[in-house]
Amino acid sequence: MDKIVLFGPGPMFKGGIANYNTSLAKAFDKEGIAEVHIVSWTQQYPAIIPRDFIDRKSKTDLLDGTNIKVHYITNYNNPSTWNDTYKLIKEINPKIIVFQWSIAVQGIPLGNIVRKIKKNTNIEVLFDLHFVIQKEGSNLDKMFTKYGISKADKFVVHSLKTAEELKKLFPSQNFNITAQNSNLKKTSQKDVIKLYHPVYDMFKPDESFDIKAQKESLHLNKYVFLFFGFIRKYKGLHNVIPAFAKLAEKRDDVSLLIVGESFWQTLDKDKFSTKIKEVVFGLAKKIFLKKSDDERNYNPLTLIEQLNIKDKTVVINDFVPNEDVNKYFQVSDAIILFYETATPSGVESISYNFKLPILATSVGHFPETVKDGYNGYLANPNSIEEMAEAMNKQINNPIDKTHIEETTKEMSWANYAKAIWY
Repeated sequence: MDKIVLFGPGPMFKGGIANYNTSLAKAFDKEGIAEVHIVSWTQQYPAIIPRDFIDRKSKTDLLDGTNIKVHYITNYNNPSTWNDTYKLIKEINPKIIVFQWSIAVQGIPLGNIVRKIKKNTNIEVLFDLHFVIQKEGSNLDKMFTKYGISKADKFVVHSLKTAEELKKLFPSQNFNITAQNSNLKKTSQKDVIKLYHPVYDMFKPDESFDIKAQKESLHLNKYVFLFFGFIRKYKGLHNVIPAFAKLAEKRDDVSLLIVGESFWQTLDKDKFSTKIKEVVFGLAKKIFLKKSDDERNYNPLTLIEQLNIKDKTVVINDFVPNEDVNKYFQVSDAIILFYETATPSGVESISYNFKLPILATSVGHFPETVKDGYNGYLANPNSIEEMAEAMNKQINNPIDKTHIEETTKEMSWANYAKAIWY
């Protein structure tokens, strides 16, 4: 049987990319397409970054019952492990290696590994692009991205916006954008497979779950709007809260449920090692980022008290174990994605599995996936009033959940894996 290597964070890590890489591996394994290997980081980022990336709460073994082999080997901060990674991949000798690309700073080790693979093996290299233009992008980010992904044989994108960004990054390169990867002839063009973010199957509704009891225990009102996932500035929680406050001025039957970990608040601030990391990381951001804004000080939760909506807001400011995710989606009526910038979102994908309408800003790929009035509502990213109105529309004209099912019926991991392989 042919083999495939999926390079990216393994299931011991937090976050959407780890979940994504694991779900894709399970799809290949389940379909019997290939012998599956996850080759994973042990440390994904420079050691100065003051954050804990390990999932220390989830109890479920996501790979239980599979034949997937996981190799934790690549340390960002130890170049000798980059060479060890190349040697391991060469030894496995897969037909294809799929690199998960989600942040520019990883371009240094990944570019190094890919160059060795291309020079010394016949392994096909594919990059699964979760972004091209960094959300907090700088010229340095662009340089890292070019170095990291330029030697790929093929790319997968989840939106046309990402494909356009790829063209801008490599203006002299001819790209062949296709919806699938079959019957492609070898040309001077690089193939870009336009797919989608598959609907997560690791997070499913629990038919026996007591929604009423959970709503009562959380003191939630009739209509619940959910903000879920890491609290990052680009996700726009600082707009979500004021928009909800406007809605709450007019209605007593609404709740805002905020569930997620503050991205930069995972380490003990009193530890000497944390203080050193904070100082060094702060200096690095000032030198390299084109924006002066320091997201480590981002704390939109203070708006809740300022806007006097504590009685209508429930906050779970913590990382949620995988086995508890369904509890928050099942008590909610809609997911709120009032992002400032957007690439295909893991939270969006989770919400589809629970048939939740999507309330989003018209940025990034959202106009491609959210059909206003059909499977959700769109709002101007610069208008708090429109965001509040989108929530009000969902109450007065609720989205038919069969529309959400119709929109996503072809967006399975199995279809995605087959499109990459064949």
